[in-house]
Amino acid sequence: MLSITIMAITFGVVFLAELPDKTALAGLVLGTRYRASYVFAGVAAAFAVHVALAIAAGSALTLLPQRLVQAVVGVLFLAGAAMLLLKSSDDDDESVKAPSDQSFWKVSGAGFMLILVAEFGDLTQIVTANLAARYDSPLSVGLGAVLALWAVAGLGIVGGRTLLGYVPLKLVTKIAAGLMLVLAGLSLYEAIAG
Repeated sequence: MLSITIMAITFGVVFLAELPDKTALAGLVLGTRYRASYVFAGVAAAFAVHVALAIAAGSALTLLPQRLVQAVVGVLFLAGAAMLLLKSSDDDDESVKAPSDQSFWKVSGAGFMLILVAEFGDLTQIVTANLAARYDSPLSVGLGAVLALWAVAGLGIVGGRTLLGYVPLKLVTKIAAGLMLVLAGLSLYEAIAG
């Protein structure tokens, strides 16, 4: 069953967690060098694969006792918040290797491989798995997460430089970490209170 509320929560958390990520900046760099629609096609496909893997992992967690799952999810949200707050600015300096020609398959393939490798086990994949375990609504969480990741990719590819000119990266990171701390607190409270 599709829940708009769960989808919106997932969208907000994943969007804010992904916005300051190095892959958004990599998408921006690819988007300035190559046709944006080709880059987006590859990036979007890679994010869909990552969300499917995260949903599968999170859904498997729902088979465990609920209190244990809530405790694990709470700890993982705490770890995610810590990762965001401790993230170094070195990630922003990574270079992006792009294809030498402009064909759809080369450009979208480069975007796909870049995201597939860079995002495996990334914070947003872990957050998506946590949300899938917490809400036991794989469709809602999956749609919210993939739409958030696609939105960030689109912003990064088309208008990332403009956005970062108005919204400081540190502020976005702090808001995302704060949301994860709230979710961690709720999960840990449910684990303790039963």
